[in-house]
Amino acid sequence: MNRRIVIVDDEPITRMDIREMLHGANYDVVGEASDGFEAIELCKKHLPDLVIMDIHMPLLDGLKAGKRIITEQLAGGLVLLNAIIDKQSIEKASSIGALGYMVKPLDEKSLIPMVEITIAKGKEICKLEKDLAMVTQKLEERKVIEKAKGILMKDNGFSEDEAYQTIRRLSMDRRCPMIEIASTIVISYD
Repeated sequence: MNRRIVIVDDEPITRMDIREMLHGANYDVVGEASDGFEAIELCKKHLPDLVIMDIHMPLLDGLKAGKRIITEQLAGGLVLLNAIIDKQSIEKASSIGALGYMVKPLDEKSLIPMVEITIAKGKEICKLEKDLAMVTQKLEERKVIEKAKGILMKDNGFSEDEAYQTIRRLSMDRRCPMIEIASTIVISYD
């Protein structure tokens, strides 16, 4: 599977150089932009694995566009480019969630390893975010089931196990998840 990359820089020659290095390493450049607004639109359209974006651009700079791309999860990762080593820019890049920072001019020996590592880290982060969302959902469902058990225990004099088994049995009889039964019990007693 080719990894999809969007290149964003207001200098066409820089975009061309980066594109050639990426093509040489078998990456799929799915789009190129010259400002942050175009970058956001391309990311919405392609949901790339990685965005390589210059910080200093007209209209909407790389930091502001990058923040939106990361916040809205429009790309797997972001590497920001700058012509100088600037501590303030590095700190801002880190604070918005960029996974990499490189100083121009770029060379293939530095770019390709950065791209590989950034894409891998982006995938790890995506998996962790999905796992967290799943665990959070399971926890919320567990809270509703516990609340429903408490209602059944109080209103019917059930033990905790009897309340759980009642919810479980209703779930199996009606062929629906326990959370649906528990939610109905909680709503009907609120």
